[in-house]
Amino acid sequence: MSTTAVSLTTRLRTWLFVAGLTALLIAAGALVGGAFLYVFVALAVLMNVGGYWFSDRIALGASRARPLAEREAPALHAAVADLSRRAGIPAPRLYVIPSEQPNAFATGRNPSTSAVAVTHGLLEHMPAESVRAVIAHELAHIRNRDVLVSSVAAMIAGAVAAIANVLQLSFLFGGQDEDDGGPLGWVGTIALIVIAPLAALLLQLAVSRQREYLADATAARILGTGEPLADALEALERGTRAIPTAVNPAFASLYIANPLPRAGVAALFATHPTIHERVRRLRGYRSEVRVADMEIGASAPSR
Repeated sequence: MSTTAVSLTTRLRTWLFVAGLTALLIAAGALVGGAFLYVFVALAVLMNVGGYWFSDRIALGASRARPLAEREAPALHAAVADLSRRAGIPAPRLYVIPSEQPNAFATGRNPSTSAVAVTHGLLEHMPAESVRAVIAHELAHIRNRDVLVSSVAAMIAGAVAAIANVLQLSFLFGGQDEDDGGPLGWVGTIALIVIAPLAALLLQLAVSRQREYLADATAARILGTGEPLADALEALERGTRAIPTAVNPAFASLYIANPLPRAGVAALFATHPTIHERVRRLRGYRSEVRVADMEIGASAPSR
């Protein structure tokens, strides 16, 4: 299957999930109503807008990343410049994270304000071709404006959670009459309190997983083949399991490979698809994918 077809399918799935989140928010808001509700929703929106606007500073600060000067890693800077040109975006700022676990993430609200952070372990323990493939994946996130998409999903999910919180307070402190036969009733009230936030979270996680698949497909188009990234992901899977690292769970979704332990119930709430499935898809892309056929530069977002 071609990466172009995969990209179109994945984009469609992403926005279907976002539409599902939006429908859930509208339904919950319509059933509850009330001026107090809108205060909580407004707060949720403001928090997520602030997080989106300052996402690069927050993520880099939380990971203790520092700027990576060109003299420290000239080959990496050259690779970033070349891959950025192929992707049709400005070269992002480079940072290094003081961690021995091989990993990386991209952040920034748009291509002109973006940054890529790589761990010390990635640079030390992985071959140059694999590092290049990892960088291509992170540049794909930047080109696809995944920070924006994830922020939209987080904003809607946060608003749904705010509605459930308002209803829970009303339920606990007697805001709902026991004899009320209104549109929700007791069963509907409990369902909204319990099920709506869980459904919103699962939809938000589904958006995150689809964006990982899309970034993999875009990276394969940038590189001309999916094989280098498939090899890199397999190495990252071994590295993240062998070398634990302290990462704030709120920022785990940013990394190319999940830096946190994942087993049992935790896998259900994982922000990343399995490495096995990502590798399978990457190795299944047609070998005739070539950079000359990408047309990425021609369709790059204006800046």
